[in-house]
Amino acid sequence: MELTPEYFMKQALRQAEQAFAEDEVPIGAVIVANNQIIGKGYNQVEKLNDPTAHAEMLAITASSSYLSSKYLNECELYVTIEPCVMCYGAIKNARIGKLIIGCLEPKHGFSNFVQDSDKIDVSHGVLKEESKILMQTFFERKR
Repeated sequence: MELTPEYFMKQALRQAEQAFAEDEVPIGAVIVANNQIIGKGYNQVEKLNDPTAHAEMLAITASSSYLSSKYLNECELYVTIEPCVMCYGAIKNARIGKLIIGCLEPKHGFSNFVQDSDKIDVSHGVLKEESKILMQTFFERKR
């Protein structure tokens, strides 16, 4: 099996589906180093009563622990929905080399607030529809 960006985003989507199953906002993230997932996470804000328990934050913590390093500059972060400003700050502080986003977030995504994404290679659109549909379905059920 070829380890493509789509493969890793599917792994992030599995994390998002876990969040969905637990009635959390369905966002999932995986961090990859040398074509290996070294950290993963899904939103657990409600479960942990922690406003910082976003998928990206949990994946960064797991990856930093795995590598015994606060810097993840050789890593790629795959996340189903564009990170918020808090998560973007953590991504920058961890010095993650590449950020791959499934679907942009028009209201709370960092690109609405941050004009400069220097030193982070950012791309989006990988499995965009799958990421978008999962979020839409979650919020439609909430209404």
